[in-house]
Amino acid sequence: MTRIIESLSEISSGYDAMFVDLWGCVHNGREPFLEAVAALRHYRESGGIVVLVTNAPRHRKSVAAQLTKIGVPDDCWDTIATSGDSARAAMYRGTVGSRVFYIGEAHDQSFFDPLHIIENPVEIEKVPLDAAEGIVCTGPFDPHADPSDLRPQLLYAKQKGLKLLCANPDIVVDRGEVREWCAGAVAALYTEMGGESLYFGKPHPPIYDLARRRLAQIAEIADERILCIGDGMETDIRGAMGENLDSLFITGGLAAQETRTKRQPDPDALNTLLDKVKIAPPFAIGFLR
Repeated sequence: MTRIIESLSEISSGYDAMFVDLWGCVHNGREPFLEAVAALRHYRESGGIVVLVTNAPRHRKSVAAQLTKIGVPDDCWDTIATSGDSARAAMYRGTVGSRVFYIGEAHDQSFFDPLHIIENPVEIEKVPLDAAEGIVCTGPFDPHADPSDLRPQLLYAKQKGLKLLCANPDIVVDRGEVREWCAGAVAALYTEMGGESLYFGKPHPPIYDLARRRLAQIAEIADERILCIGDGMETDIRGAMGENLDSLFITGGLAAQETRTKRQPDPDALNTLLDKVKIAPPFAIGFLR
């Protein structure tokens, strides 16, 4: 049975580290959630370690710069693990070849920044689809357009047998009050069409392996002392379950409507939703505070 809590401090003493989602938990893409920032800052002051674990399709330096830009202070987190980090490592190891067709927006071009931690990295060249050996997707070309607009390109890619590297498994994200499509929606469509999509962010293991490595650079923490926090049922919570990690479900994010969350979720609505999707986080709260 999922326990609805009033604040992070109710349970934080049971954990030495937290894997915390960003979008929908700490900020909305435009501004920070001040109560969330305060809760994480207090946790760190008490000796806890905060690893930001995000499906952002960019490397951690780019994400850190974005956090600074929108006003998330750097004293509420210790380190960052991104889906982009995991996916970039795979790309530079040649997982989808050296000539790739890029699907994404211009502001995510940092995905192709050099990666020096890989020995003898593959030299990546962005090419037209008809010359590509594989696809790299950081998101749709237009996050407000239906992903099915990409069906013609994806059909051609499937016929060529191209693999699609998905740098962000999220289906949607809310930027302020506006919902946007993410790379996960494109990858899901490609898989539905019979293509092969490769995932590296939540809920898939590579990003958790990376998060644990980043955490180990600070301290060795046992899994039973790690709490995952996020608003994505199919990413944050299902990913935590797959890794046998405890989780705190933020119901006021992507599932706000289904859980009838105002300040806190409606208990009956929450239980109905959890039963429907067959996930069982130990804890839930309306908003991180």
